[in-house]
Amino acid sequence: MKNSPLLLTVLAGALALAGCTTVGPNFKEPQAVTSAAYRHAGGSDQARLPAEWWTVFNDATLNTLEQRAIRDNPGVKASAQRLLQAQSQLGVTRAGSLPQVGVSAGVSNSRTSSNTSQGLALGHRSIEGNNYSVGASFSWELDLWGRVRRVIESADAQALAAQDDRDGVILLLSAQVAQTYWQLRGLDAEMAILQKALATRKESQELIEARFNGGLSNELDVSRTRIERSNAEADLHEVQRQRNTLEHALAVLVGASPSEPLLAAAPQADLPQPPSVPVGLPASILAQRPDLAASVEQLRAANANVGVAEGAFYPSLSLTGNFGFASESLRDLNNAGSRQFSAGPLALSLPVFDGGRNRANLALAKARYDEAVANHQTRLLTALREVEDALSDVQERQAQGEVQANSQTAAARAVEVANARWQRGVSTYLDVTDAQRSALAADRAAVQIRTQRLLAAVAVARSLGGGWKQAPAEATIAQAK
Repeated sequence: MKNSPLLLTVLAGALALAGCTTVGPNFKEPQAVTSAAYRHAGGSDQARLPAEWWTVFNDATLNTLEQRAIRDNPGVKASAQRLLQAQSQLGVTRAGSLPQVGVSAGVSNSRTSSNTSQGLALGHRSIEGNNYSVGASFSWELDLWGRVRRVIESADAQALAAQDDRDGVILLLSAQVAQTYWQLRGLDAEMAILQKALATRKESQELIEARFNGGLSNELDVSRTRIERSNAEADLHEVQRQRNTLEHALAVLVGASPSEPLLAAAPQADLPQPPSVPVGLPASILAQRPDLAASVEQLRAANANVGVAEGAFYPSLSLTGNFGFASESLRDLNNAGSRQFSAGPLALSLPVFDGGRNRANLALAKARYDEAVANHQTRLLTALREVEDALSDVQERQAQGEVQANSQTAAARAVEVANARWQRGVSTYLDVTDAQRSALAADRAAVQIRTQRLLAAVAVARSLGGGWKQAPAEATIAQAK
């Protein structure tokens, strides 16, 4: 062991060098958006959405559906498993950077040939007997240049990206549930209007038929009432068909069978006013959307991989050793004379000629990083477009709803006037049917616009990332579970 002090000195120097050297460029966060405000934000406040963003609608049924979807949707479960895979891979990578220690034990029986050169030297004698051994081995790659640290950094970024991807799946799912729910409730409102119109058409048909039987009306008016009633029934069946399709889709989103009823039709035709969604500033969108956060982590991983590729140009240093006991007799295995050990080699390897492979790998890593930067810029611009689209929809749908309210009022008045004129014999029943048809169309259009306003509010919340906040790194699989 005369060389042990020298070995320890070399090892200490290598560790000191490894602590202050890291290959590759350090990661820099992408620049934030420079716009001062959104173009279509209006007078929105600067608060932040709650974590369960859908609660701003104050709908207990929606809250229940959202919680059920997050708990039971298979897509969320699959994204959680992808996160566990990424974290497990991170654990494997981190373990590779630590010293590896193994313990072994063995027993063998052997006999040498008496006719070999060794046997002839021993007078045509063979050597035979048992061998018992027990020991421990040690190996460690010293991270002189920080290549291993870059590998760990890349794996850590990939794990964080998987975590953000899982959160993105949850955000998208919650938005789909809210959109489908409000579309379904909008159809419920249309069905209520159509059922009321159908009841009116039945009364009108009975009245006109009675007048016709009394000689006070004509067959053309009877035909018109029958046509309007049939049209109302057909529209009602069409809306019911659309509602069934949405209910099936909603059942799948919440992880239920579409063969079982999920939501009964709402008896009232009223839809709530859309809530005011807090918007914030454009620069904050980088921290509010899980897809952008995942994109940043992918950038971090690509940057670390550049360092890994650069590390291939530098020498690598590894240390091995073992210690144990070996003996022909089991009772002598723990004697001092049975001790055996080795320290080393402290192996150094340096690439000299590789045909340009390392240089090509470095160029590949840099190109992948530049591609990741470009892709991140595309995602950022797409996110900003989604916000502006949603905010524009909120403004225009609100203006559309205000105008449509005037149309509803005028259409309802037209029905009253047409009925009065027909009852006085001033006009034909055709004016009544035209007015009823216009009023029905105006009422359905108003419901559809209010539904679109609710969907626009959902789109704003989703485009802003809901109330999402990036969680701290989950270091172990147990934490993820």
